[in-house]
Amino acid sequence: MPKLQSYRAFTGLHWETGSIRNALDFAGARAPHTGEPYSEALLMGVSGGAVMGYFSFAYEGYDPHAVILTRNTFDPMDTMLARLGVVQTVRQSTRPEKGLANLLDTLDDGAPAIVWADMYSLPYNALPLDSGMWAMMPVVVYGYDAAADTVWIADRARVPLTVSTGELAAARARVAKDKSRLLVVDHPDPAKLPTAVQAGIWDCIKLYTEAPPKGARTNFGLAAYQHWAKLLVDPKPRMSWAKQFAAPAGLLAGLTSVFNHVAIFGKDGNAERFLFANFLDEAAAILNRPALAEVAPRFRDAGQAWDALG
Repeated sequence: MPKLQSYRAFTGLHWETGSIRNALDFAGARAPHTGEPYSEALLMGVSGGAVMGYFSFAYEGYDPHAVILTRNTFDPMDTMLARLGVVQTVRQSTRPEKGLANLLDTLDDGAPAIVWADMYSLPYNALPLDSGMWAMMPVVVYGYDAAADTVWIADRARVPLTVSTGELAAARARVAKDKSRLLVVDHPDPAKLPTAVQAGIWDCIKLYTEAPPKGARTNFGLAAYQHWAKLLVDPKPRMSWAKQFAAPAGLLAGLTSVFNHVAIFGKDGNAERFLFANFLDEAAAILNRPALAEVAPRFRDAGQAWDALG
């Protein structure tokens, strides 16, 4: 059964930008300004860059949960690929056997397949499988051996991950909208890189200072910092931490969920501020705007502050 024996692309950290980074690296795509593989920092910046978002949730039967958004979440993957001029080949079927055939055909063609799989169904994530919780995330499949009952995956780790064929099938089928969805990407268009970088920077600015495309303004940008700060210290609002994250169990759930989203949910600490700073350094070279590199240290300072908070 097909396996890409030369596959070595495991650098990507986040599901969306990391999967694309790994697939482009294997395909031999190289950034025009460096001659190196397209960095995840560049892809993250083009997709909309760093943001601040704050949300909290409390469902019956579950611990309360706080979410800190550190990057653009408004269609970032399609936005990134469209801006870079990446031709996408999407294959999807409601029939599992056809979904598997599409995967095997892709591997036989010598390309890794980006597939959507439920993170709760993949055992290496060590998450409790619950009928009320799911999250379909893109991962790279670069090998499938039915006889050995093994699938090889690149998914945020710096090393290969494996699951059984049945585990992958169940994960791909968990949510109807993304069932058996598969993506193959072509190389970016280097001529579109400057405008893609500019658009990503503008997205970042607008998500900090203007109303978001969806949701309450207080949940995003500079307003979100003020909103969260008030909820932390003022017990009167309905969604204050005193009410929603009452000690001890609620407070533990709130603190650990914030840490998860700031430090380890597809990232390497510092609320991805270091990553965005690296993007600004690249953007300065791509756009020939040295002032962007002068802003990068401020984001690194912010990243250190986030780490200190955690």
